[in-house]
Amino acid sequence: MALNQRVISFYNKRVWIIGASSGIGEACAQAFLSHGAKVALSARRMDKLKAIQDKWPADQTLCLPANAQSNDELTSTYQSIKQAWGGIDLLLYVSGIYEPMRADNFYLAKATDIINTNIIGAMSACSITLPDFIQQQSGGIAIVSSVAGYSGLPQSLAYGPSKAAMINFCETLYYDLKPKNVAVYMINPGFVATEATAKNDFEMPALITSKEAAEEILDGIQAGKFDIHFPKRFSFFLKFLRLLPYPVYFFLIKKFIKI
Repeated sequence: MALNQRVISFYNKRVWIIGASSGIGEACAQAFLSHGAKVALSARRMDKLKAIQDKWPADQTLCLPANAQSNDELTSTYQSIKQAWGGIDLLLYVSGIYEPMRADNFYLAKATDIINTNIIGAMSACSITLPDFIQQQSGGIAIVSSVAGYSGLPQSLAYGPSKAAMINFCETLYYDLKPKNVAVYMINPGFVATEATAKNDFEMPALITSKEAAEEILDGIQAGKFDIHFPKRFSFFLKFLRLLPYPVYFFLIKKFIKI
């Protein structure tokens, strides 16, 4: 069921991607550009952003490095986009930190870094763009969370809670923005082959490529979906687990996720 208005075409849509330098963010940038969108690329690594920009016409991209943990840098970047393009039609927040962490190697400094990027960074980007979206009564906010936010999973002692917060944040955003005609897209991927998941030392079920993830995201946005989750064979399994009593839940987690 489509909870947002369907998007007929991405042609000439102005998209700001935060976290565009690699992985899902880079794949989404390439996908939007291939559909004729204008994409503002933001991340910390300028060389990675330039490598994407160089493949496309100069008037189709903006290359604007920014640290997702810096509200000042994100604000300045957004002002640069507004000066160049007059605004944006879609904010896609992909930036995130994943660090495998369990109780016997829990480090607060690493957990704080994860929270500052995965939660505060996303909220910062929204606080900067929301006034214009609400004023123009159009546009959309897409936030990449994770199926790790559905419930507690091994090695996700800090990452999982950060993604659970974003799921709740998206749900509340949708409730508030629906009457104002601003779309919200809650994106929950399973395991995607990226620099981040390369840190895992276990077999990742239903692993997909960044390109496949980007296709799922763009298809979901075009279809007007609020809850964009994939791959379905894995994400539906984790959704089902949330409904079970905890003794059954922990038994199945131990059985099917070999960590």
